[in-house]
Amino acid sequence: MAPFVTGSTDVYLILGDPVAQVLAPQTFNPLFASMGIDAILVPVQVRPEHLLAFVKTAFLAPNIKGLWLTIPHKTPVMAALDHCSALGRMAGAVNAIRRRADGTLEGGLFDGEGFVAALDYFNIAYANQRVLILGAGGAAAAIGASLALTRGAGAAAEVAFFDPAPGKAAAVATRMAAASSTFVHAAGTNDPAGFDLVVNASPLGLNLSDPLPCDVTRLEPHAALIDIVMKNQPTPVVRAARARGLNAQPGFEMLIQQTHLYLDFFGFAEAAHSVRSDASSLRAQIYPEVLQGEIHRPVPLSPPFVNVPLASHKL
Repeated sequence: MAPFVTGSTDVYLILGDPVAQVLAPQTFNPLFASMGIDAILVPVQVRPEHLLAFVKTAFLAPNIKGLWLTIPHKTPVMAALDHCSALGRMAGAVNAIRRRADGTLEGGLFDGEGFVAALDYFNIAYANQRVLILGAGGAAAAIGASLALTRGAGAAAEVAFFDPAPGKAAAVATRMAAASSTFVHAAGTNDPAGFDLVVNASPLGLNLSDPLPCDVTRLEPHAALIDIVMKNQPTPVVRAARARGLNAQPGFEMLIQQTHLYLDFFGFAEAAHSVRSDASSLRAQIYPEVLQGEIHRPVPLSPPFVNVPLASHKL
């Protein structure tokens, strides 16, 4: 159902560079329409050098109620905030911003919580496991924070970040290590050998010509892999890992599992409760045709997995 936009419609924007890969509009706009919420989410491409000016200017419009953030804006947008959640401060990133009653801007971070919930959905263990995160941007930091800062026995034993940009992984790891008992550090290479869970949180895979983010032949026989790229799923690295019989999953479920968190953050409590209770309709909207058979069943821990051919549809 297409949203019907009027002069009283609340507007939300998702900012990125690029934005062709974003799935949030096709998740939230049908949800708004089906629940009678007069709101729309629109993707906007904003260059990094214009980000802070755009954020400050956008909120001058009273009918712009909030912002979503995607690559590469989740970390640099912190400079525009007046308030931030504790998890966002630890990760140094946010993926949502709202205007408070006093006009100040508040950021929230949901990627990590959604990712951990997705691991639970897929029966992928993370407590006391060794995790390699490929990338050190906002989404990577959020995932690492949630894995390392989980209270009690639920935290990962080790979280390693790899990023080819000099010093980027070390900066994220140092900030996180100071707030966690988990062993958090920067990895010297992208070699996945020895890790129980490998997460591609880098942009590699957005273009089909991209190299694989790691050498899949080096993955441990018991290892699981999650690729949070939202385009071209199942990506070449997911297909390659599945060809080895590994539990390899696209990142769609990470988005689905944080949908209710966004809704709560922006004040849609009833919609959040509905999605929390049943997200099957969201999966039907987001999962490409080639993966529709996986919507209603969590993949078991044991192989084999189908070597799904690369989707040719447009996301």
